[in-house]
Amino acid sequence: MRILLIGKNGQAGSALQRALAHLGVVIATDRAGLDLLDLNSIREKTGKEKPDVIVNAAAYTAVDRAETDRAAAFAVNASAVEVLAGEAKRLQALLVHFSSDYVFDGDKTGAYTEADAPAPINVYGESKLAGERLVTASGCRHFIFRTSWVYGPRGRNFLCAILAAARAKPELRVVDDQHGAPTSGEAIAAAVAQILSDSDLSKMPSGIFHLSAAGQTTWHGFAKEILARNALRTPVMPISSAEHSAQARRPKNSLLDNAKLKQTFGVALPDWRQGLSEISSKINTL
Repeated sequence: MRILLIGKNGQAGSALQRALAHLGVVIATDRAGLDLLDLNSIREKTGKEKPDVIVNAAAYTAVDRAETDRAAAFAVNASAVEVLAGEAKRLQALLVHFSSDYVFDGDKTGAYTEADAPAPINVYGESKLAGERLVTASGCRHFIFRTSWVYGPRGRNFLCAILAAARAKPELRVVDDQHGAPTSGEAIAAAVAQILSDSDLSKMPSGIFHLSAAGQTTWHGFAKEILARNALRTPVMPISSAEHSAQARRPKNSLLDNAKLKQTFGVALPDWRQGLSEISSKINTL
């Protein structure tokens, strides 16, 4: 199996490069090796490598900046994805693409299923939904995995930001009225690798699947758990979304129902606390 992995340095991408290695030849690219803003370079790379599977772990993820940088968000999360889907169809390859809980408005009581109608409330969510729809419309074989609150042991993510802030500030103020499931890049990568290795890909139905950690918390609860697991005692004060005053609105409820993933592939991610424990132990070793 030849796998073209796009976005090898991201929260999921770095873990995917390791997790997919036993499945065959992995051609892993970063922005220098494949610029998603250059649509011709996408066609050239896929034409050269002729992958059996394209895994797109790259995305524009700056949620607040997207509010004033709409063109860039849509260029990466929609236009580039459309070309990748077209190339996957031309090559008869499987496209594995990642989307977001932010395609929903957060008004539902309970976890969102794949049958619930998307209604994004920020530009980032709109761009991710556009990417989903372009993949579906392309007719390529695809798995679209919606995940949530993705983090890892390094890079720009909530875990690393909280650890840095806790060591620099006397007190933290963190939103406590947004609910979701923090999902580690390592857990995502392990699940995708299992799906690609265990499944008869030619017989698996294309579609959208929710792929997030079990359990739920708030950003405030997540922050407190991060500090506890890293022996930090910085006080964490709960605040409302209004008090945080971010540029982009966030869904109050980001919970995803993962039943379809389990029914289709026999895969279920562990509780978010277990994922955090595993990542916390790797922070100083990766």
